[in-house]
Amino acid sequence: MKKINLGLIGFGHVGSGVVKILRDKKSFLTKKLGVQIRVKKICDKDIASKRNVSVGKGILTRNPQEILKDPQIDIVVELIGGIHPAKEYILEALKKGKHVVTANKALLSEAGRELFAFAQDMGKSIYFEASVGAGIPIIKSLREGLVANKFNAIFGIVNGTSNFILSQMSKQQITFSCALREAKARGFAERNPILDIAGIDSAHKLILLTYLCFGRFVDLRDVFVEGITEISLADVNYAKELGLEIKLLAIAKKEDNELEVRVHPTLIPNNHLLASVGGVDNALYVSSDLAGNLLFYGPGAGQMPAASAVVADLVDLTQDIRAGLFRPTLNIVEDKSIKRLRKIDEIESRYYIRFMAKDLPGVLAKISGVLARFGISIASVTQKERRFARVVPIVMIIHEAKEKNLRLALEVIDRLEVIKQKSVAIRMEEVY
Repeated sequence: MKKINLGLIGFGHVGSGVVKILRDKKSFLTKKLGVQIRVKKICDKDIASKRNVSVGKGILTRNPQEILKDPQIDIVVELIGGIHPAKEYILEALKKGKHVVTANKALLSEAGRELFAFAQDMGKSIYFEASVGAGIPIIKSLREGLVANKFNAIFGIVNGTSNFILSQMSKQQITFSCALREAKARGFAERNPILDIAGIDSAHKLILLTYLCFGRFVDLRDVFVEGITEISLADVNYAKELGLEIKLLAIAKKEDNELEVRVHPTLIPNNHLLASVGGVDNALYVSSDLAGNLLFYGPGAGQMPAASAVVADLVDLTQDIRAGLFRPTLNIVEDKSIKRLRKIDEIESRYYIRFMAKDLPGVLAKISGVLARFGISIASVTQKERRFARVVPIVMIIHEAKEKNLRLALEVIDRLEVIKQKSVAIRMEEVY
């Protein structure tokens, strides 16, 4: 029986999960494919530590060249993450005539155009299902299942750490710092979780989703990114009273001939499907012209969900190799109707705003006067209970306003003598 040999670079959490699946499902996959997927070599800096799967010492190495230069290896699986040396390993693998499977969203968001073009030139493929949503088959669905569709928007909860923190704040009534400590204790957050809670991880994934949906490869510097570190328990609870939930959303949305690409905390109605996505789960809500609105939901992190996505890519490549086919990584058609990226200052949205103000007559009139000066109208206002030292929260929902005008208004308001803390503004989305 024909064997497809793979070399694995990165034998950590996900890498060991891939090996375990290929071992445990060996008979099942072989019957399904008519060909055997064989792990010929595994490379990692640490080949001494125990994993949840045992392998023979003879296939372990600390030298990636033993994989990259081996002519018998058909597929290289890169699971070390980061930009360098992962990029160099992938380029060399392609140059040596090997297909590549990776979960490296940071690398692909930065150098995807170069890598995909080089793979095309080499007649090889790069598969990357595990880079967004772990076990959720969103890449394959956008690339193949929805191939005839044009997309209006995609809204994603694509970072499990941030979603867990916001969920715990809402359900357990704990502060951001307490929820973050719990996430670390339960292994849902890294020791340094800044990429997750600052929204950068979500932005990396959004760049790939935007490319798949709209054919535009957006630079990270062109994505507006705002994390969840300033979200307070008070805001979570005030939002609940208004029938809203706060989620960190990755949004790519076409408006007329412009494209918005942004990541930030977002208020959505609590009866929307995305509002019910809790814990470390991910969800992607896709609006398309033919299939309509679709929700993809499932575990967005974890060893086995991510490893499952890697194995799915290996199966696709194995079938192609067996059939002697070459399928380009992505047959992307750019949406030519999109003329420009809309900057964050230009977007229009409804907003939730919280002011911390002195409990004095005329304060509300001063605030509303400044808002009116910038053409911003108030939909509703609530003055909350007194907290301390005669300072009270004032919560407003404002009608659609341009971001730039709102920011200018808040700068003026925050300088008022009656305002005691920097105001908080959270964007709202209808999410179709």
